[in-house]
Amino acid sequence: MPRVSVKRTVSILGSFAVRESTNHAHRYLKLFHFTSNALTSQEKYNDSSGNIYIAIAKVQKGGTDDEIFQSLMYDQTCSTIPVSHNLVSQLLYRFKDDWKSALGVFKWAESRPEYTPLPESYDMMLDILGKMKQMEKMMSLLEQMNLHQRVTIGSIAKVMRRLCGTGKWEDAVMIFDDLHKFGLEKNTESMNVLLDTLCKENKVEQARKIFLELKSHIQPTAHTFNIFIHGWCKVNRVDEALWTIQEMKGYGCKPSVITYSTIIESYCRHSNFSKVYELLDEMQTEGCPANVVTFTTIMSYLSKYKVFDEALQIPERMKTVGCKPDTLFYNALINTLSRAGRVQEAIDVFEVEMPSFGVVPSTSTYNSIISMFCHHCRDQEAFNVLKSMESSQLCRPDIQSFSPLLKRCFKTGKTDVLLGHLLDEMINKHHLSLDLGAYTLLIHGLCKANKSYWAYQIFQEMIAKDITPRYNTCSLLLDEIKQHNNYEAADHIEGYMKRMKSS
Repeated sequence: MPRVSVKRTVSILGSFAVRESTNHAHRYLKLFHFTSNALTSQEKYNDSSGNIYIAIAKVQKGGTDDEIFQSLMYDQTCSTIPVSHNLVSQLLYRFKDDWKSALGVFKWAESRPEYTPLPESYDMMLDILGKMKQMEKMMSLLEQMNLHQRVTIGSIAKVMRRLCGTGKWEDAVMIFDDLHKFGLEKNTESMNVLLDTLCKENKVEQARKIFLELKSHIQPTAHTFNIFIHGWCKVNRVDEALWTIQEMKGYGCKPSVITYSTIIESYCRHSNFSKVYELLDEMQTEGCPANVVTFTTIMSYLSKYKVFDEALQIPERMKTVGCKPDTLFYNALINTLSRAGRVQEAIDVFEVEMPSFGVVPSTSTYNSIISMFCHHCRDQEAFNVLKSMESSQLCRPDIQSFSPLLKRCFKTGKTDVLLGHLLDEMINKHHLSLDLGAYTLLIHGLCKANKSYWAYQIFQEMIAKDITPRYNTCSLLLDEIKQHNNYEAADHIEGYMKRMKSS
């Protein structure tokens, strides 16, 4: 067969999107999944990322996690792939929003005699299953880990968090009660994990009751009280948070910058900046001066409420107390300058000030600059920043790197070749797994671009991964599909919407 370059494949993607007949859209979807097949086997092996391309191509041939496992297990090409921690990590990251593929890949890797998964890989798999609400499979994997004595307090933290996230906080408490079954102890660390999980899910009163039962035989720490302070602030009960400061002092624990910064964030969230400045002064008096995280929080909220002049005074206030900026602070500063319309100053911070202070940009830093350029319709500069990030080797793009570019693609009507190119970059080059936000953006954008069948194919892929679309996304797609007289697709969407309402 003739060799097809990746560039040629991208142009094919665009042409199929334009024609948008049923056959072409079906073929487009295959290309969307199998762009890596355009490379020959030898090219894949020569490429440093070749093995991941091979595995991804085989994964797409399955449906259930067991089918995916079988397709990898009995494939001659896959049997020659050396399974490493790096490969498994990349594959799990690639399929973090597609639990069936992730679990199939994980089973395949685990079955290889030369490979033993790291605790981090097990924990990542637990988290993927929990995030996608596959609770039975998550608990089954935890039991499997326990048989091989692979359960850590980190594993328990993942499971508790995901259980609480689905409203099963009592099950999280039961796991804590059964820690001895996993070879773990009920101690300060494990108690804090439980309390933190409950508080993050707004179950602060339940956490408080458990703490009162445990405190007689498990010693609390400053971290224990900081957990409660964060929890009370999260449910807008700042008075209880202030009272907790006095309680922690009674246990001989000294409030830290984390303690005060948590309450400051609560005041910021309610735009009570007079209280914020009072607490800043109190921190200074108590010998616990604000740190870069505190100042970043204040500046971010001032920017959120469009108090830009006041927000841009924060860097000067930091200098007066000798507080040095870090990457997160600069990310917030760039975002503030962008929102204030001071584009050149934001560019100077990124290109001049950060390098001069030796502060390394993160993915979020690049994303802020990309978003700023897209917001101001400077598309080519946004693409240049993306390329700069790719070549920097400091960090790699994520879904948020591409979101503003996709939005610009739809806004400018460049959905032919450019959209196919962006999707190819996301999926095949950077191995990004589309999440709810990305799928929603694509479906809405394609519907508005009068490409409803393409949007429907993406909708089908989304629900095949057990990612539940928003109801308004289904409604928009249904209206567009009906306008194109695609009755079979309309029936499918209507049936899905009925099931959404009844569940």
